[in-house]
Amino acid sequence: MRPLVLRHPLRHWVDPAAAFVALHGASTDVVWLDTGANATTGASYIGAASRVADTFEGSVFDFLRADLAEHALESGADGFQLGWVGWLGYELRFETLGQPRNRESRYPDAALIFVDRAIEFDHASQTVTLLALASDWAEAAAWRDATIAALDSAAPPAAAPAPAPATAVWRYPDADYLAMVDACKAAITEGEAYQLCLTTEATVDVSPDPVATYLALRASSPSHHGALLRIGPIALLSSSPEQFLTVSPDGVVESRPIKGTRRRGATVTEDEALRDELESSDKERAENLMIVDLMRNDIARVSEIGSVEVTSLLAVESYAQVHQLVSTVRGRLAPDIDALDAVAVCFPAGSMTGAPKYSATMILDGLEQRARGIYAGAFGYFGLNGRVDLAMVIRSIVIDEHGSTVGSGGGITALSVPVEELEEVRIKAAALLAVLGAGDVST
Repeated sequence: MRPLVLRHPLRHWVDPAAAFVALHGASTDVVWLDTGANATTGASYIGAASRVADTFEGSVFDFLRADLAEHALESGADGFQLGWVGWLGYELRFETLGQPRNRESRYPDAALIFVDRAIEFDHASQTVTLLALASDWAEAAAWRDATIAALDSAAPPAAAPAPAPATAVWRYPDADYLAMVDACKAAITEGEAYQLCLTTEATVDVSPDPVATYLALRASSPSHHGALLRIGPIALLSSSPEQFLTVSPDGVVESRPIKGTRRRGATVTEDEALRDELESSDKERAENLMIVDLMRNDIARVSEIGSVEVTSLLAVESYAQVHQLVSTVRGRLAPDIDALDAVAVCFPAGSMTGAPKYSATMILDGLEQRARGIYAGAFGYFGLNGRVDLAMVIRSIVIDEHGSTVGSGGGITALSVPVEELEEVRIKAAALLAVLGAGDVST
Protein backbone atom coordinates (compact mmCIF):
# COMPACT_ATOMS: atom_id res chain seq x y z
CA MET A 1 0.00 0.00 0.00
CA ARG A 2 1.42 3.41 -1.01
CA PRO A 3 2.14 5.73 1.94
CA LEU A 4 -0.16 8.67 2.61
CA VAL A 5 0.12 11.82 4.69
CA LEU A 6 -1.87 10.78 7.74
CA ARG A 7 -3.33 13.47 10.00
CA HIS A 8 -4.08 13.14 13.71
CA PRO A 9 -5.64 16.22 15.37
CA LEU A 10 -4.89 17.04 18.99
CA ARG A 11 -7.67 18.09 21.32
CA HIS A 12 -5.98 21.24 22.54
CA TRP A 13 -3.65 24.01 21.45
CA VAL A 14 0.07 23.80 22.21
CA ASP A 15 2.42 26.74 21.90
CA PRO A 16 4.96 25.98 19.13
CA ALA A 17 7.86 27.26 21.22
CA ALA A 18 6.94 24.94 24.08
CA ALA A 19 6.50 22.07 21.62
CA PHE A 20 9.87 22.60 19.96
CA VAL A 21 11.76 22.81 23.24
CA ALA A 22 10.00 19.70 24.59
CA LEU A 23 10.61 17.62 21.47
CA HIS A 24 13.80 18.90 19.87
CA GLY A 25 15.45 21.42 22.19
CA ALA A 26 18.79 19.60 22.23
CA SER A 27 18.55 17.94 18.81
CA THR A 28 20.19 18.54 15.48
CA ASP A 29 18.73 17.79 12.03
CA VAL A 30 15.46 19.44 13.04
CA VAL A 31 13.34 22.29 11.72
CA TRP A 32 10.84 24.82 13.00
CA LEU A 33 9.15 26.79 10.23
CA ASP A 34 7.69 29.60 12.29
CA THR A 35 4.91 32.03 11.42
CA GLY A 36 5.91 34.09 14.44
CA ALA A 37 5.13 34.74 18.05
CA ASN A 38 1.49 35.75 18.58
CA ALA A 39 0.59 34.85 14.98
CA THR A 40 -3.14 34.79 14.19
CA THR A 41 -2.87 33.53 10.61
CA GLY A 42 -0.80 30.99 8.74
CA ALA A 43 0.73 27.76 9.98
CA SER A 44 3.95 26.72 11.69
CA TYR A 45 5.62 23.32 11.41
CA ILE A 46 8.05 21.37 13.56
CA GLY A 47 9.80 18.20 12.42
CA ALA A 48 12.92 16.06 12.57
CA ALA A 49 14.97 14.37 9.85
CA SER A 50 14.65 10.78 8.78
CA ARG A 51 17.33 11.49 6.13
CA VAL A 52 19.94 14.21 5.61
CA ALA A 53 21.44 15.38 2.32
CA ASP A 54 24.23 17.96 2.19
CA THR A 55 26.43 16.53 -0.57
CA PHE A 56 25.19 15.69 -4.06
CA GLU A 57 26.79 13.77 -6.90
CA GLY A 58 25.22 16.14 -9.42
CA SER A 59 22.78 18.99 -9.14
CA VAL A 60 20.71 19.39 -5.98
CA PHE A 61 17.76 20.00 -8.30
CA ASP A 62 18.29 16.66 -10.06
CA PHE A 63 18.50 14.98 -6.65
CA LEU A 64 15.25 16.59 -5.50
CA ARG A 65 13.46 15.87 -8.77
CA ALA A 66 14.30 12.15 -8.59
CA ASP A 67 13.54 11.76 -4.89
CA LEU A 68 10.29 13.71 -4.94
CA ALA A 69 9.10 11.76 -8.00
CA GLU A 70 9.69 8.54 -6.08
CA HIS A 71 7.68 9.75 -3.09
CA ALA A 72 5.15 12.03 -4.82
CA LEU A 73 1.74 12.21 -3.21
CA GLU A 74 -1.53 13.83 -4.15
CA SER A 75 -2.82 16.10 -1.43
CA GLY A 76 -5.28 18.94 -1.57
CA ALA A 77 -4.16 20.29 1.79
CA ASP A 78 -2.44 23.66 1.97
CA GLY A 79 0.96 24.20 3.50
CA PHE A 80 3.74 21.73 4.19
CA GLN A 81 2.65 18.16 3.58
CA LEU A 82 6.02 16.59 4.46
CA GLY A 83 9.09 16.37 2.25
CA TRP A 84 12.51 18.04 2.05
CA VAL A 85 13.34 21.12 4.14
CA GLY A 86 16.57 23.07 4.08
CA TRP A 87 18.57 25.86 2.52
CA LEU A 88 20.09 26.79 -0.82
CA GLY A 89 23.24 28.86 -0.29
CA TYR A 90 24.10 31.87 -2.42
CA GLU A 91 27.06 30.11 -4.07
CA LEU A 92 24.60 27.77 -5.79
CA ARG A 93 24.51 30.68 -8.26
CA PHE A 94 27.55 29.20 -9.97
CA GLU A 95 25.32 26.34 -11.08
CA THR A 96 22.10 28.21 -11.78
CA LEU A 97 23.77 31.09 -13.65
CA GLY A 98 26.39 28.95 -15.36
CA GLN A 99 29.27 30.96 -13.93
CA PRO A 100 32.81 29.67 -13.30
CA ARG A 101 33.23 28.90 -9.60
CA ASN A 102 35.71 31.19 -7.89
CA ARG A 103 34.38 31.15 -4.31
CA GLU A 104 33.94 28.41 -1.74
CA SER A 105 31.76 28.85 1.32
CA ARG A 106 32.48 27.06 4.57
CA TYR A 107 28.82 26.00 4.46
CA PRO A 108 27.31 23.50 2.02
CA ASP A 109 25.78 25.10 -1.09
CA ALA A 110 22.64 23.15 -0.22
CA ALA A 111 21.63 21.19 2.86
CA LEU A 112 18.32 19.36 3.28
CA ILE A 113 16.54 17.11 5.73
CA PHE A 114 13.71 14.75 4.80
CA VAL A 115 10.82 15.20 7.22
CA ASP A 116 8.28 12.36 7.26
CA ARG A 117 6.86 13.18 10.70
CA ALA A 118 5.81 16.70 11.63
CA ILE A 119 3.49 18.81 13.75
CA GLU A 120 1.29 21.46 12.16
CA PHE A 121 0.13 24.49 14.15
CA ASP A 122 -2.76 26.33 12.49
CA HIS A 123 -2.72 29.79 14.07
CA ALA A 124 -6.07 30.92 12.68
CA SER A 125 -8.02 27.95 14.05
CA GLN A 126 -5.71 27.35 17.03
CA THR A 127 -5.46 23.65 16.19
CA VAL A 128 -2.54 21.24 16.30
CA THR A 129 -2.26 18.24 13.96
CA LEU A 130 0.30 15.45 13.76
CA LEU A 131 1.42 14.55 10.22
CA ALA A 132 2.98 11.19 9.34
CA LEU A 133 4.01 9.57 6.09
CA ALA A 134 2.76 5.99 6.44
CA SER A 135 0.35 3.46 5.00
CA ASP A 136 -1.69 3.52 8.19
CA TRP A 137 -1.34 4.69 11.78
CA ALA A 138 -0.10 1.29 12.91
CA GLU A 139 3.23 2.19 11.26
CA ALA A 140 3.48 5.51 13.08
CA ALA A 141 1.67 4.72 16.34
CA ALA A 142 4.79 4.75 18.50
CA TRP A 143 5.83 8.20 17.21
CA ARG A 144 2.27 9.53 17.53
CA ASP A 145 1.84 8.36 21.11
CA ALA A 146 5.27 9.55 22.26
CA THR A 147 4.70 12.94 20.61
CA ILE A 148 1.29 13.39 22.21
CA ALA A 149 2.74 12.53 25.61
CA ALA A 150 5.54 15.04 25.17
CA LEU A 151 3.14 17.76 24.01
CA ASP A 152 0.77 17.11 26.90
CA SER A 153 3.56 17.93 29.33
CA ALA A 154 5.18 20.73 27.30
CA ALA A 155 5.66 23.93 29.30
CA PRO A 156 6.42 27.43 28.04
CA PRO A 157 10.19 27.80 27.76
CA ALA A 158 11.89 29.92 30.36
CA ALA A 159 12.99 33.36 29.27
CA ALA A 160 16.51 33.18 27.91
CA PRO A 161 19.11 34.93 30.05
CA ALA A 162 20.60 38.07 28.62
CA PRO A 163 23.54 37.19 26.37
CA ALA A 164 27.03 37.94 27.58
CA PRO A 165 28.48 41.08 26.03
CA ALA A 166 30.18 40.37 22.73
CA THR A 167 31.64 42.36 19.88
CA ALA A 168 30.62 42.22 16.25
CA VAL A 169 33.29 42.84 13.65
CA TRP A 170 32.13 43.99 10.22
CA ARG A 171 33.77 42.50 7.16
CA TYR A 172 34.66 45.91 5.75
CA PRO A 173 35.60 49.13 7.58
CA ASP A 174 33.07 51.90 7.11
CA ALA A 175 35.32 53.77 4.70
CA ASP A 176 35.70 50.68 2.54
CA TYR A 177 31.95 50.04 2.43
CA LEU A 178 31.29 53.65 1.47
CA ALA A 179 33.87 53.30 -1.32
CA MET A 180 32.13 50.11 -2.49
CA VAL A 181 28.82 52.01 -2.68
CA ASP A 182 30.54 54.61 -4.82
CA ALA A 183 31.96 51.85 -7.02
CA CYS A 184 28.45 50.43 -7.47
CA LYS A 185 27.14 53.84 -8.44
CA ALA A 186 29.97 54.23 -10.96
CA ALA A 187 29.15 50.83 -12.51
CA ILE A 188 25.52 51.89 -12.81
CA THR A 189 26.45 55.25 -14.35
CA GLU A 190 28.65 53.43 -16.87
CA GLY A 191 25.71 51.23 -17.89
CA GLU A 192 27.05 47.96 -16.45
CA ALA A 193 23.98 47.49 -14.22
CA TYR A 194 20.72 49.18 -13.28
CA GLN A 195 20.84 48.27 -9.60
CA LEU A 196 23.24 46.34 -7.36
CA CYS A 197 22.57 44.67 -4.01
CA LEU A 198 25.77 45.27 -2.09
CA THR A 199 26.24 43.16 1.05
CA THR A 200 28.53 42.79 4.01
CA GLU A 201 28.56 40.62 7.12
CA ALA A 202 29.29 40.93 10.80
CA THR A 203 30.97 38.13 12.72
CA VAL A 204 30.60 37.54 16.44
CA ASP A 205 33.02 35.21 18.19
CA VAL A 206 30.33 33.29 20.09
CA SER A 207 28.41 30.09 19.39
CA PRO A 208 25.37 30.42 21.68
CA ASP A 209 22.61 27.88 22.12
CA PRO A 210 20.59 28.15 18.88
CA VAL A 211 17.23 27.49 20.55
CA ALA A 212 17.59 30.12 23.26
CA THR A 213 18.94 32.58 20.71
CA TYR A 214 16.09 31.94 18.29
CA LEU A 215 13.50 32.38 21.04
CA ALA A 216 15.04 35.78 21.80
CA LEU A 217 15.07 36.68 18.10
CA ARG A 218 11.43 35.78 17.48
CA ALA A 219 10.43 37.77 20.57
CA SER A 220 12.16 40.92 19.33
CA SER A 221 11.63 40.45 15.57
CA PRO A 222 8.66 38.19 14.79
CA SER A 223 8.16 37.38 11.11
CA HIS A 224 5.80 35.31 8.98
CA HIS A 225 8.82 33.48 7.46
CA GLY A 226 10.77 32.80 10.62
CA ALA A 227 12.72 29.58 11.04
CA LEU A 228 15.10 27.62 13.20
CA LEU A 229 16.84 25.05 11.03
CA ARG A 230 19.64 22.83 12.39
CA ILE A 231 21.50 20.54 10.00
CA GLY A 232 24.60 18.89 11.40
CA PRO A 233 26.75 21.48 13.21
CA ILE A 234 25.10 24.46 11.49
CA ALA A 235 22.08 26.40 12.71
CA LEU A 236 20.14 28.94 10.65
CA LEU A 237 18.01 31.33 12.69
CA SER A 238 15.82 33.56 10.56
CA SER A 239 13.29 36.34 11.01
CA SER A 240 13.02 36.80 7.26
CA PRO A 241 10.15 38.95 5.99
CA GLU A 242 10.70 38.08 2.32
CA GLN A 243 9.22 35.28 0.29
CA PHE A 244 11.57 34.21 -2.51
CA LEU A 245 9.34 31.81 -4.42
CA THR A 246 6.25 29.68 -3.93
CA VAL A 247 4.90 27.15 -6.38
CA SER A 248 1.50 25.56 -5.80
CA PRO A 249 0.73 21.96 -6.79
CA ASP A 250 -1.37 23.30 -9.67
CA GLY A 251 1.49 25.38 -11.04
CA VAL A 252 0.96 28.93 -9.76
CA VAL A 253 4.39 30.51 -9.15
CA GLU A 254 4.77 33.66 -7.07
CA SER A 255 7.53 35.90 -5.72
CA ARG A 256 7.27 38.82 -3.29
CA PRO A 257 10.47 40.87 -3.65
CA ILE A 258 11.34 43.44 -1.01
CA LYS A 259 13.33 46.54 -1.83
CA GLY A 260 13.10 49.80 0.08
CA THR A 261 13.63 50.17 3.83
CA ARG A 262 13.06 52.67 6.64
CA ARG A 263 13.55 52.12 10.36
CA ARG A 264 10.57 52.21 12.72
CA GLY A 265 10.02 55.44 14.59
CA ALA A 266 10.21 55.94 18.34
CA THR A 267 6.76 57.62 18.37
CA VAL A 268 3.61 57.15 16.34
CA THR A 269 4.16 60.48 14.60
CA GLU A 270 7.78 59.69 13.72
CA ASP A 271 6.84 56.17 12.62
CA GLU A 272 4.13 57.42 10.27
CA ALA A 273 6.50 60.05 8.86
CA LEU A 274 9.13 57.40 8.12
CA ARG A 275 6.51 55.18 6.50
CA ASP A 276 5.32 58.06 4.31
CA GLU A 277 8.92 58.93 3.44
CA LEU A 278 9.52 55.36 2.27
CA GLU A 279 6.33 55.25 0.23
CA SER A 280 7.15 58.50 -1.57
CA SER A 281 10.90 57.98 -2.06
CA ASP A 282 11.86 58.08 -5.74
CA LYS A 283 15.03 56.12 -5.00
CA GLU A 284 13.28 53.34 -3.06
CA ARG A 285 10.44 53.06 -5.57
CA ALA A 286 12.90 52.86 -8.46
CA GLU A 287 14.88 50.18 -6.60
CA ASN A 288 11.76 48.07 -6.07
CA LEU A 289 10.51 48.52 -9.63
CA MET A 290 13.80 47.33 -11.11
CA ILE A 291 13.66 44.11 -9.08
CA VAL A 292 10.00 43.62 -9.99
CA ASP A 293 10.97 43.88 -13.64
CA LEU A 294 13.77 41.34 -13.11
CA MET A 295 11.43 38.91 -11.34
CA ARG A 296 8.83 39.32 -14.08
CA ASN A 297 11.49 38.32 -16.56
CA ASP A 298 12.65 35.32 -14.49
CA ILE A 299 9.11 34.06 -13.87
CA ALA A 300 8.18 34.62 -17.53
CA ARG A 301 10.97 32.23 -18.53
CA VAL A 302 9.12 29.36 -16.81
CA SER A 303 5.51 30.48 -17.27
CA GLU A 304 2.77 30.26 -19.86
CA ILE A 305 2.84 33.18 -22.25
CA GLY A 306 0.61 35.97 -21.00
CA SER A 307 0.19 34.56 -17.50
CA VAL A 308 2.70 36.77 -15.67
CA GLU A 309 1.23 39.66 -13.72
CA VAL A 310 2.14 42.05 -10.93
CA THR A 311 -0.68 41.61 -8.45
CA SER A 312 0.62 44.11 -5.89
CA LEU A 313 3.07 46.94 -6.44
CA LEU A 314 5.01 49.00 -3.89
CA ALA A 315 2.94 48.04 -0.85
CA VAL A 316 4.36 49.10 2.52
CA GLU A 317 4.65 46.29 5.07
CA SER A 318 5.72 47.09 8.63
CA TYR A 319 7.75 44.80 10.88
CA ALA A 320 9.12 45.15 14.38
CA GLN A 321 12.30 46.90 13.27
CA VAL A 322 11.63 48.28 9.77
CA HIS A 323 9.11 49.39 7.15
CA GLN A 324 9.58 47.73 3.72
CA LEU A 325 8.32 48.15 0.17
CA VAL A 326 6.94 44.84 -1.12
CA SER A 327 5.60 43.83 -4.53
CA THR A 328 4.08 40.57 -5.77
CA VAL A 329 4.77 38.91 -9.13
CA ARG A 330 2.78 35.84 -10.23
CA GLY A 331 2.66 33.46 -13.19
CA ARG A 332 1.49 29.98 -14.19
CA LEU A 333 4.08 27.34 -15.02
CA ALA A 334 4.31 26.26 -18.65
CA PRO A 335 3.26 22.63 -19.27
CA ASP A 336 6.82 21.33 -19.69
CA ILE A 337 8.18 23.13 -16.60
CA ASP A 338 8.12 21.95 -12.99
CA ALA A 339 8.62 23.69 -9.64
CA LEU A 340 12.30 22.78 -9.48
CA ASP A 341 12.89 24.33 -12.90
CA ALA A 342 11.28 27.50 -11.58
CA VAL A 343 13.52 27.62 -8.52
CA ALA A 344 16.67 26.99 -10.56
CA VAL A 345 15.79 29.67 -13.15
CA CYS A 346 14.94 32.29 -10.52
CA PHE A 347 17.86 31.57 -8.14
CA PRO A 348 19.46 33.60 -6.70
CA ALA A 349 16.68 36.07 -6.10
CA GLY A 350 16.98 39.36 -7.91
CA SER A 351 16.43 41.28 -4.69
CA MET A 352 19.83 40.02 -3.50
CA THR A 353 21.70 40.52 -6.77
CA GLY A 354 20.47 43.51 -8.72
CA ALA A 355 19.81 43.80 -12.41
CA PRO A 356 20.71 42.49 -14.89
CA LYS A 357 21.31 39.46 -12.68
CA TYR A 358 24.30 37.84 -14.40
CA SER A 359 26.40 40.99 -14.69
CA ALA A 360 25.26 42.23 -11.27
CA THR A 361 26.55 39.10 -9.53
CA MET A 362 29.89 39.39 -11.30
CA ILE A 363 30.30 43.05 -10.36
CA LEU A 364 29.34 42.36 -6.75
CA ASP A 365 31.69 39.41 -6.49
CA GLY A 366 34.55 41.62 -7.63
CA LEU A 367 33.70 44.20 -4.98
CA GLU A 368 32.78 41.96 -2.04
CA GLN A 369 35.61 39.44 -2.58
CA ARG A 370 33.95 36.83 -0.37
CA ALA A 371 31.51 33.96 -0.41
CA ARG A 372 28.14 35.02 1.00
CA GLY A 373 27.41 31.47 2.18
CA ILE A 374 23.88 30.73 3.35
CA TYR A 375 23.07 34.45 3.54
CA ALA A 376 21.33 35.81 0.41
CA GLY A 377 20.23 32.30 -0.54
CA ALA A 378 16.86 30.75 0.28
CA PHE A 379 15.34 28.34 2.80
CA GLY A 380 12.08 26.46 3.06
CA TYR A 381 10.49 23.26 1.81
CA PHE A 382 9.93 21.10 -1.24
CA GLY A 383 6.74 19.20 -0.42
CA LEU A 384 5.72 15.70 -1.45
CA ASN A 385 2.53 17.15 -2.95
CA GLY A 386 4.48 19.41 -5.30
CA ARG A 387 4.21 22.57 -3.22
CA VAL A 388 7.37 24.64 -2.81
CA ASP A 389 7.72 27.53 -0.37
CA LEU A 390 11.07 29.28 -0.08
CA ALA A 391 11.96 32.44 1.86
CA MET A 392 14.99 34.66 1.50
CA VAL A 393 17.89 34.16 3.89
CA ILE A 394 17.91 37.73 5.14
CA ARG A 395 17.53 39.04 8.70
CA SER A 396 19.22 35.80 9.72
CA ILE A 397 21.94 34.45 12.00
CA VAL A 398 24.12 31.48 11.10
CA ILE A 399 25.76 29.70 14.04
CA ASP A 400 28.40 26.97 13.90
CA GLU A 401 31.44 25.95 15.93
CA HIS A 402 33.42 28.87 14.50
CA GLY A 403 31.02 31.53 15.78
CA SER A 404 28.04 33.49 14.47
CA THR A 405 27.57 35.54 11.32
CA VAL A 406 24.96 38.11 10.32
CA GLY A 407 24.69 39.22 6.70
CA SER A 408 23.24 42.57 5.74
CA GLY A 409 22.99 44.65 2.60
CA GLY A 410 20.99 47.03 0.49
CA GLY A 411 20.14 47.92 -3.05
CA ILE A 412 22.33 50.56 -4.66
CA THR A 413 21.00 52.80 -7.43
CA ALA A 414 22.30 55.92 -9.13
CA LEU A 415 20.40 57.94 -6.50
CA SER A 416 21.98 56.20 -3.49
CA VAL A 417 23.64 58.29 -0.78
CA PRO A 418 26.55 56.21 0.59
CA VAL A 419 26.15 57.17 4.28
CA GLU A 420 22.44 56.32 4.09
CA GLU A 421 23.23 52.92 2.59
CA LEU A 422 25.65 52.23 5.44
CA GLU A 423 22.98 53.22 7.96
CA GLU A 424 20.48 50.85 6.31
CA VAL A 425 22.93 47.95 6.64
CA ARG A 426 23.31 48.65 10.36
CA ILE A 427 19.56 49.03 10.93
CA LYS A 428 18.84 45.67 9.32
CA ALA A 429 21.48 43.90 11.43
CA ALA A 430 20.87 45.62 14.78
CA ALA A 431 18.19 43.30 16.20
CA LEU A 432 20.13 40.20 15.12
CA LEU A 433 23.35 41.38 16.70
CA ALA A 434 21.50 42.38 19.87
CA VAL A 435 20.36 38.82 20.58
CA LEU A 436 24.00 37.76 20.23
CA GLY A 437 25.00 40.34 22.84
CA ALA A 438 26.91 42.38 20.28
CA GLY A 439 25.92 45.91 21.13
CA ASP A 440 29.43 47.18 20.50
CA VAL A 441 30.34 46.99 16.84
CA SER A 442 33.89 47.24 15.58
CA THR A 443 34.68 48.30 12.03
